[in-house]
Amino acid sequence: MLPPLRTIGALAVGFVLSPLLISSSFAGDGAVQNQISVYTGANAQGYLQPLANAFGAALNSSFGYSAFIPKTSFHLSLEAPVMGVIFEDADRTFEATTESGFQPTTAQSAPTVVGSGEAVTVSGSGGATFSFPGGLDLNSFGLVVPQLRVSSLAGTDAIVRWITFEQGDTDIGDVSLFGIGARHSLSQYMGESPLLDLAAGVLWQSLKVGENGRGGDFCSTDALALQLQASKRAPVGFLTFEPYAAVAWEKLDVDLDYEDASGEPVNVSLEGENDVRFTIGAGFNFVAGHLWADYSFANTDNFSFGLALGNLGRGE
Repeated sequence: MLPPLRTIGALAVGFVLSPLLISSSFAGDGAVQNQISVYTGANAQGYLQPLANAFGAALNSSFGYSAFIPKTSFHLSLEAPVMGVIFEDADRTFEATTESGFQPTTAQSAPTVVGSGEAVTVSGSGGATFSFPGGLDLNSFGLVVPQLRVSSLAGTDAIVRWITFEQGDTDIGDVSLFGIGARHSLSQYMGESPLLDLAAGVLWQSLKVGENGRGGDFCSTDALALQLQASKRAPVGFLTFEPYAAVAWEKLDVDLDYEDASGEPVNVSLEGENDVRFTIGAGFNFVAGHLWADYSFANTDNFSFGLALGNLGRGE
């Protein structure tokens, strides 16, 4: 009998969303909402695009660390994947344009949400000035999210990601993540001793962070990934070593809802720039657990690693 989601949430108290970005950003009165209130339209998109890319790269990681899925034997594991992105210099600035009737209209290289914390100010007609807000001066972004994996029915496993907590308006506000996916063994149709284990899967996730001034979600994210993975198990003493590779198509939609400097509502929609990723990694299975690490090559590269605990066996 599977543990209820409430129990999974209790076990996941220590598996929190990393403070590398979220804890400093999405407060009800948080830094991002305060600073982006200057921007609308293309400026808002340029300012927040590195954030959308980081969300997509991280959320669509650690879906599978082994392509072997048994046909019938029961396996259950509670997993803690760590998914991270290191920002590059190109993520730290964008080409912004003055707003709010400022004359003359001026283009300026300005910080993105992950860029320098220093505002950039330009002067215009009649002594007017316009300040492009600074960012959060961040080098990296990470997520740690608990997930439950169950297998196997006809060579199929299922995965659930879930966490929700509240920190109040002075911290990060409400955070809610839910994801569900499934993978199916293709190698089970390739004879009794296939050269490689193959599996295909789909993963959908929804993440909501923070609250705007009207009581709605500040940031709402939907992610979808389709993945084909190959791996090969090799017994090494009491362990099983398993290198793997994967190719995935992915999509991320981010909707932000906030107020501009005059209190008017602003809606901004973004798409993550990743569409195809290639992943290479390896893991060690030690009967009651599994350790893995991998790196994904895409428009926004990222890494992930993690620990799974459960009745995993050695691939039986």
